[in-house]
Amino acid sequence: MNIVINGDFLCRNLTGIERFAYETCRRLDKIIPKDSISMLVPANYKSEPVFENIKIIKSRNSCKIFPLWEHFVLCAYVITHRATCLDFANVTPFLAPGIVFIHDIYAKKFPEDFKGKKDTLIRLYMCLMYAHAARFAKKLITVSNFSRQQISSEYKINPEKIDVIYNGWEHFSSVTEDDSILENFPILSKGKYYFTLGSLQKRKNLKWIADYAEKHPSDIFAISGKAISGMVSDDLKKLQTLKNIVLVGYVSDAQVKSLMKNCRAFVFPSYYEGFGIPPLEALSCNAQIIISRAASLEELYKDTAHYIDPENTDVNLEELLKEPVASPEKILKEYTYQNAAEKLKKILNI
Repeated sequence: MNIVINGDFLCRNLTGIERFAYETCRRLDKIIPKDSISMLVPANYKSEPVFENIKIIKSRNSCKIFPLWEHFVLCAYVITHRATCLDFANVTPFLAPGIVFIHDIYAKKFPEDFKGKKDTLIRLYMCLMYAHAARFAKKLITVSNFSRQQISSEYKINPEKIDVIYNGWEHFSSVTEDDSILENFPILSKGKYYFTLGSLQKRKNLKWIADYAEKHPSDIFAISGKAISGMVSDDLKKLQTLKNIVLVGYVSDAQVKSLMKNCRAFVFPSYYEGFGIPPLEALSCNAQIIISRAASLEELYKDTAHYIDPENTDVNLEELLKEPVASPEKILKEYTYQNAAEKLKKILNI
């Protein structure tokens, strides 16, 4: 096949899906013949990728409204060049469906999390894309057996027709921690605070952190990101008023690594994840992880994690941390971008 990668992820910050796409492509580039794959890149990309073998094609069009890019610019290109698009972000062109990663079907499973006109439109669009990809894509790929089973059940697809490619963590190995974040917030003493990453999506369940922190005023929690702005007002108010919660705002990868390496434990109370990269990053920093017994998390992290109920804060984290856990060495070897690239190369038959 003449494969064209949708390079629209280069217009967004490298987190989650975008990180997976970029890191996997970097490693795929090293193991394929020259110019055997191309990537169509919007004119407004944030940083130009440097590849040896993936051919970069710079579009004259910008990607400011992603559906327009997907269903008009990208679609026109692949039809004109008789190509097959490879999409990393849950979508595929209406008129030229190709190979697509569906990481999870969050918008389908949790419609109640999408409120307001804009969020409702996003949910409807994503549900349309899930169904379109499930029915017409040339190949479906997802990131966990949990997501494969959900996609299979919801859209009546034989699970054997859905490939699983796990996420990775190696991008973190090249990051040097920046301890200035601890200097900026003296309350965060090394080994004395819990750390969690925020998100705009409700599924990250920062409500659990707020409720637990209220019950345990002596436990310090650091929350990074701008996720609180997407929470309902009562939860936002609680996070802002609790004295044992430190909202550190947006932080760099280097600062995130410092917070992970120096925390008492990394807490990830999300109630729905197709994969969930942050706990893997934390394990690579030798941090203990406390995660939800929900969705894909138990499948992926097995006995390397301490588990909580995402709907119940009647637990003592200090007591929980006394329970033994396994070394993360095995899963750190299994969940890598290198493995992801090699499996993707095999699927693409390059």
